[in-house]
Amino acid sequence: MTDFGTTDTSPATLSIIVPCFNEERTLQSCIERVLALKHGSDLSLEIIIVDDCSRDRSLAIARELEARYPEIRVLQHVRNQGKGAALRTGFREATGDFVAVQDADLEYNPLELRNLVEPLRDGRADVVIGSRFKGSGPHRVLYFWHYVGNAFLTLLSNMFTDLNLTDMESCYKVFRREAIRDIQIEEDRFGFEPEIVAKVAHKKLRIYEMAISYEGRTYAEGKKINWRDGVRALYCIFRYNSVHLPLPIQFLAYLVIGCTAALVNLAIFLCLLQVGVSLSVSAVSAFVIAAAVNYFLCIALLFRHKARWNTAAEIFAYILVVVVAGVFDVGITSALVAMGTSPWLAKILASMVGVVLNFLGRRYLVF
Repeated sequence: MTDFGTTDTSPATLSIIVPCFNEERTLQSCIERVLALKHGSDLSLEIIIVDDCSRDRSLAIARELEARYPEIRVLQHVRNQGKGAALRTGFREATGDFVAVQDADLEYNPLELRNLVEPLRDGRADVVIGSRFKGSGPHRVLYFWHYVGNAFLTLLSNMFTDLNLTDMESCYKVFRREAIRDIQIEEDRFGFEPEIVAKVAHKKLRIYEMAISYEGRTYAEGKKINWRDGVRALYCIFRYNSVHLPLPIQFLAYLVIGCTAALVNLAIFLCLLQVGVSLSVSAVSAFVIAAAVNYFLCIALLFRHKARWNTAAEIFAYILVVVVAGVFDVGITSALVAMGTSPWLAKILASMVGVVLNFLGRRYLVF
C-alpha cells in the first residue's frame, strides 16, 4: 500500500483544476465560490482554469478573473478535446500539495472541498472522492435513468477494482499531488472518471469517500454528458481494469472475445457463401477476418499493449499462436477420432483445448 505522508497540520496549497467549455453563464459564479474557500481556512489556493476551446465568452471571462485574482491561471486549448484532456493539462501544471477537480458549472458546492481535503491533510488518505449518494445534504431531483446508469457503472467498476464506492462518476475527486503526478491520463472526455478510479485502485492508494450535496442541471441548462459517454465509461471500465484481473477472470473475458470473433467468423462465412464465393475461399476469408477482430478486441478490452514487441513482431507472434493452436486443434481432433471418439465430441474437446492455448499464448507470448 502506498503511503505518501503522515499527519500535516501546516498551511497547505490546494490546486483546483477547472475544465471549462462554453460555461459563460456559470463560470464567474463558480470561481467566486471557489475563492470563498480562503475565508475561515488556512488553505492557499491555486486555481487553474483550462478553457477547452470554448465558442462563447468563457475564455474572456476567465481572462478577466485571472487579471483580477492572483490565485488564478488560465490555460487554453486551441481545439476542443474534452474534459479528460483539460484535466490532463491542469494536472501537469498544478503545484499545490493537493489537487482537486471542479467543474465550471454550479452542480457542486466548492465550499465542500474544505471537508474533502481533510483526510489528505491529516495523513489518512491519498485520494478522496465525493459521493452524491451518501449523507443527507440537499440533492436536486432529476433524471431517473441517469441514476440507474450511474449505479450500474459504479457497481461494475467496483467489481473490477474491488472497491466499494457509491459514486464512481462523481466530479469531486481530490488527490495528493504525489498520488496523481505519476498517473498518465489517457481519456479525453468523461471516460476520465472510470479511468482514474481504476488507476488509483490498482496503485493501492488509500481512497476515502465523503458525502457531498448536488444541484444537477438539465440539458436546457447546459448539461453535456450523454448516452455515448455512458457507453465509453463501460468500455473504460474494461480497458483500464482487465489487465489487472486474476487469470481465471481474464480467461472468462477472453471467452467473450472468442465468442464474438466466432460469431463474426460464422456471419462472414455465410454472407460470402450467399453471394457465390467458393466454400474454401469463404472459410479462409472468414477465419482471417475473425482472427483480426479477436486481435483488436484483445488489445482494446483485455490485455492492452505492454511494449513487449514492436507492431510487426507482435502480429507475427499472434499469427504464430493462431497457427500453433490450429495445428493442435486438427491433431487432437484426428487423434481422438482415431481412438474411436465420435467426430463431434472430438471436435468439441479439441476446441476447448484450443481456446485455452489461444488464451495462454495471447496472455504470455503476444501481449
